[in-house]
Amino acid sequence: MIPAFVNPLAGNADESCDALASVGIGVFDVHRSPPIELAARIRLAVERGARRIVVAGGDGSIGTAAGALAGTDVELAILPGGTLNHLAKDLAIPLDLDEAARLAVAGRSIPVDAGSMNGRLFVNTSSVGAYVRFVRDRERLERRLGYHVASLVAGTRLLLRMPTVHIALNVAGVERRYVTPLVFVGVGERELKLPTLGARIPGGQPGLHVMVVRERSGGRTLALGLAAAARGVDAVSRTPALDSFLVNSFRIERRVKTAAVDGEIRRVDSPLEYRYLAGHLRIVVPRQKGV
Repeated sequence: MIPAFVNPLAGNADESCDALASVGIGVFDVHRSPPIELAARIRLAVERGARRIVVAGGDGSIGTAAGALAGTDVELAILPGGTLNHLAKDLAIPLDLDEAARLAVAGRSIPVDAGSMNGRLFVNTSSVGAYVRFVRDRERLERRLGYHVASLVAGTRLLLRMPTVHIALNVAGVERRYVTPLVFVGVGERELKLPTLGARIPGGQPGLHVMVVRERSGGRTLALGLAAAARGVDAVSRTPALDSFLVNSFRIERRVKTAAVDGEIRRVDSPLEYRYLAGHLRIVVPRQKGV
């Protein structure tokens, strides 16, 4: 049987279990695994000889699973259970749980790139600065207001009091110093233009896509975000408001205590060492999906 791990805190945990059961008796060995236990349970499954595992959850759960599978050739199948499900969308994995469960059995695996921050793997994005405060405020408000309203309120608060961090980036041996509200890091070249906001650029360049916002005020940062959404990051990066570059590794050298990794807030120890990991994971995708 294929080990399958379902995040019980996900809103569609019951539906994920039903989808796995619908494939047939004896196909999946299903475990409800809280995020804090997920990595250890996956490593145990690998030690017992699993060649493919299934994880039902959001991008944070997928990132945790990726870290547990580092250094192995065990294949990872995804049942999208988060709010955004960026990686599943990028890889054309069905958002319909029944379809995703069938794919977990019949799909093929391809090598997928990842990134690491101080050894912690991420499959989509990491960031330092304003986004960390935004996520904290949104999570505090979400139970009372719901995800979308909480996001709006948290974003408004952020604009009224935009935090900044002092950082030094060492990129390819060249030191760059900033006082910035936001450093964004994406696995693979990213786009900020609507309607593909935040997604990988199809056929984009490999590497870590690092964007550093140079504007400090809330209003000017909002204007920068609107300009990026309208004209794309490439156009905005040609202005003094944003620096954007693709690298294989870089360092954030000081004054950072927390960072966002695949949408989850983590306490970190400076300096932060970021690395690009080409083809580091094997993820199950539809058979027509190209490498």
